[in-house]
Amino acid sequence: MDRRAALRVLTSAGQPYELETVELYGRPCRAFRNAPPTLRDLFEQSRSDLPFLVYEDERLSFEDAWAKACRVGRLLVEHYGIEKGDRVAISMRNYPEWVLAFMATTSVGGIAVAMNALWQPDELAYGLENSGAKVFFADEERLARLAARKDAFHDLAVLAVRADDTHGVAAESLEAALGRVGPCDMPAVDLHPNDDATILYTSGSTGHPKGAVSCHRNILSALLSWELDAHAAAHMRGRKLPVPKEQPATLLAVPLFHATGSHAVFLASYRTQRRMICMYKWDALQAAELIAREQITSVVAPAAMTGDLIATAAREKLDLSSLELVGGGGAPRAPAQVRAIERTFRKAAPNTGWGMTETNAIGTGIAGRDYLDHPESSGRCSAVLDLRIVDDQGNEQPAGARGELQVRGTSVIRGYWERPDANAETFVDGWLRTGDIATQDEEGFVYIVDRIKDLVIRGGENIGCGAVESALLEHPDVVEASVYGVPDERLGEEVGVTVYAGSPPAVDAEALRAFLAPRLARFEIPRYVHFADAPLPRTASGKILKRQLREEAVRQLT
Repeated sequence: MDRRAALRVLTSAGQPYELETVELYGRPCRAFRNAPPTLRDLFEQSRSDLPFLVYEDERLSFEDAWAKACRVGRLLVEHYGIEKGDRVAISMRNYPEWVLAFMATTSVGGIAVAMNALWQPDELAYGLENSGAKVFFADEERLARLAARKDAFHDLAVLAVRADDTHGVAAESLEAALGRVGPCDMPAVDLHPNDDATILYTSGSTGHPKGAVSCHRNILSALLSWELDAHAAAHMRGRKLPVPKEQPATLLAVPLFHATGSHAVFLASYRTQRRMICMYKWDALQAAELIAREQITSVVAPAAMTGDLIATAAREKLDLSSLELVGGGGAPRAPAQVRAIERTFRKAAPNTGWGMTETNAIGTGIAGRDYLDHPESSGRCSAVLDLRIVDDQGNEQPAGARGELQVRGTSVIRGYWERPDANAETFVDGWLRTGDIATQDEEGFVYIVDRIKDLVIRGGENIGCGAVESALLEHPDVVEASVYGVPDERLGEEVGVTVYAGSPPAVDAEALRAFLAPRLARFEIPRYVHFADAPLPRTASGKILKRQLREEAVRQLT
């Protein structure tokens, strides 16, 4: 049976993944009839005594996590006045408190603002100001950064997580605050599937990051889409998905502020009753040891991390035979790594897909034999989405022709928070312009071949070239700057820049990096800095010839 036929069977009337047409953001969309209506329903329906959260020596069952989240929810409503639609920001390492704060916020009708934990003070300040957050859950690292801008947040209530020092920020310990709240039920609220649930910030090609707003239905559609894809793959082989003999377990190695971490790892664990082992930060050897000790069955991470894991497993001769799935996302894998997954992990099927923050991490997916046969593909379209490839005039292109990939459907965001300009640029007649150049073959496999957006994708992290250029141009000696991606075997791309700062240059590379350190996250600071001895080349219309500069820089590195 081919995939289309399998999906028709599995989504037909009376089936668990039956699809129906609903109205979302003023347009008809395909949605799962039997999905939990809201994230709160997802959490409540998943309560059990099975272990859920594991962090170092700490362990919480699904029931424990719900009980603690109820206390946090009561705290938010009764002590901090959080009402439906209020924003609650979260920025910290992958601690259990991140999960509890998210569960509580979305269950009481608040909007969880998952902020990038790598942001520096000015970026952190922008996210808090833009979102209008009333409460901020932050660990000590984030409090130290917030201290540089604390005068800007007179009305922000800050709850400190695992912090020995608040660095002068007026904050209350979450642990102490919860001392005022005993065992309780989650506060009642009237929630609808189309109510806003999250804001996740995503870097654009220029300016500040944009807050992508998703409703409960957007997110739950993504979660059930992954489930459906797994069932469809089994159905195509004339089988059903096997019931695990032991509780499945997954490794949370990517940050929770990314859709991969929050959706594909964290939220996807509820319905499968999957144990989630949280890492403080990525360390390939520690990850391999955790996989062996906890008998982890799945890892979802960008290509750089899964590549590290393959190399470590081979070098250390570690037994990672518990792995059944090695998933990807954020950036494509090299075909050689796809084949290496099959060779290195005895039972693990390679898996990846294409998605965006704006699509709640779904779009296309590919796994197993399909992935091995089409290692350069990002897969085929999700059942709740429509894809098209269009030329510059918006005309849909035939199979094999290049064009911009556009998407619409049930997992696509409402829009960007307080950014009507970005909405007008991104959405066209209900279609989301992805900025990716793609082709699609006769079988429906999508291949991402280039991008329109001026972005560097470093280890799955989007970096807006314009934002880095703007920061560089604040330096008094920098006259011109052009930022671009430089190919990197491990991370996919690294940040490179060509700078004109006079001849000879009035500043060196290390001084520039030091200047950028308080202005940009570490991953945004250029690794490769080239100095031009003349003004940068431009087109007749005045645009810098970025492609030429990138090619010259790459030639110098090879």
